[in-house]
Amino acid sequence: MFKSGFVGIIGKPNAGKSTLMNFVVGEKIAITTRKPQTTRNRIMGIRNTETGQFIFLDTPGIHKARTPLNRQMVSAAMSVFSDVNMLLLLIDAGTHIGEDDNLIVKALKETKIPVVLVINKIDLIDREKLLLLIDNIRHLHAFKEIIPICALKGFNVDRLLDIIWDILPEGPQYFPDDMITDRSERFLAAEIIREKITILTHKEVPYSTAIVIESFKEDETKGLIHIQATVNVEKDSQKGIIIGKRGSMLKKIGTAARLEMEKFLGTKIYLELFVRVQKDWTQNSRMLGELGYQDE
Repeated sequence: MFKSGFVGIIGKPNAGKSTLMNFVVGEKIAITTRKPQTTRNRIMGIRNTETGQFIFLDTPGIHKARTPLNRQMVSAAMSVFSDVNMLLLLIDAGTHIGEDDNLIVKALKETKIPVVLVINKIDLIDREKLLLLIDNIRHLHAFKEIIPICALKGFNVDRLLDIIWDILPEGPQYFPDDMITDRSERFLAAEIIREKITILTHKEVPYSTAIVIESFKEDETKGLIHIQATVNVEKDSQKGIIIGKRGSMLKKIGTAARLEMEKFLGTKIYLELFVRVQKDWTQNSRMLGELGYQDE
């Protein structure tokens, strides 16, 4: 018996959705930071076994969106409801149930697919608080299962995979054995650059940054990939922060991104970064489309 199916991972920003997907796939294909709203696109991660294929869809955090970019992110997350066999609702064990959770629960009431409630980051709270949290949220929806995990350390993730296996239907192998994501190397390179900017800069800068890969060329004679990328920001002041004094920040971002790209792609990388101001691009539907985001 071969099983296969699509598993949507949903939840509030910073619940650990990308961390979970990276762990179960066994490779870092979704960027992760401590800052909320890091994930902007729906990203597929594929876990292959001898008897099945788990196809995970990592999504942006669901929240009350106020800008065209944020509305696009929430739309990308909500669209997964109609494309999967089951949903994993991730909740950060250290947070309280609030407005964003109610937004998610309201959406769940309109779907009939199985939903597993996954309480993540349980290493941050004691057993008594965990039991109280479970008691407080079990009534919000008719969850198929409720399971506590720590995605970062892999605690109880095997049990979660067993639950997913029980729910998934028999089905074909949708993707080849050696395929772990549907995203291109260009997309992953752009995401790695954006991750390093998010980690190394502060305040509004990470949220005002969009990466465009202008060129991605393999140089077989030199045994490397030459990548040219543009970092788009909204303001001149943000451009100054990204570049840094005498280019120090841009160099730091470039070095960190290059090293991770080399690790992931398994080859030498020559990375060139440029910075451009696209005034208020997060508020402009046309620019969102040009930069790889579609406001819906």
